[in-house]
Amino acid sequence: MDLALSGKVALVTGSSRGLGFAIARRLHGEGSTVVLNGRDPEQLAKARDELDPRPHAFVADVTTLDSARRLIEFVDARHGRLDVLICNVGSGRSVPPGQETAQEWDRVLRVNLLAATNVIEAARPLLARQGGSVVCISSICGHEVLGAPLTYSAAKAALNSYVQGAARPLAMEGVRINAVSPGNMLFAGSTWEDRMRNDPVAVQAMLDREVAQRRLGSAEEVADFVVFVASPRASYATGAIFVVDGGQVRS
Repeated sequence: MDLALSGKVALVTGSSRGLGFAIARRLHGEGSTVVLNGRDPEQLAKARDELDPRPHAFVADVTTLDSARRLIEFVDARHGRLDVLICNVGSGRSVPPGQETAQEWDRVLRVNLLAATNVIEAARPLLARQGGSVVCISSICGHEVLGAPLTYSAAKAALNSYVQGAARPLAMEGVRINAVSPGNMLFAGSTWEDRMRNDPVAVQAMLDREVAQRRLGSAEEVADFVVFVASPRASYATGAIFVVDGGQVRS
């Protein structure tokens, strides 16, 4: 299927590795002009070199609004438009439930909620110029209590609520917004890579017990879904939270 993304300008935050890079590579393969983003200059340069022709890349920590604004200013100066925004920055690494501190709440909310809202706020006028599409990467931990860190689960639940609430005002400007909630994914640097290395038997037991497909997902599988949702082929979808988890959660 032609996703009608050729010639579109797409920004993927947190795209130097993992799911973000898989999404950027998929958009690149669809003919989009992709802008990569990350905090680590060396890792970002490495990701940029893996794509041909090499895309633009901009180092920015989008957990701060000023950095998010500079990132969008870069996209505007280079391309004058933004058709697709993928808000991928996030991390499930935190303290066990019951050990939260004010500082940890602040850190995790910045990474998993404000990293999205900052960029969307900064990009809103640019997206509205031609009617853009936003996809936020959430998590199944924002849907059910699954034993994940409380800070992370609460931040992703808040992100889901934001996406649903923002859909109507953004639609008035011709902008769509949706979220994709992946389940357990295995890729280099992921928490599941650590768990598979340390105790593969326990991981498989959990999958057999909790996941209908009894396996971990891949970044490429989720990236394919994200890019479809972002594309004009999903033009009637906005304010939706799509779960892509192999059949684990029930909401």
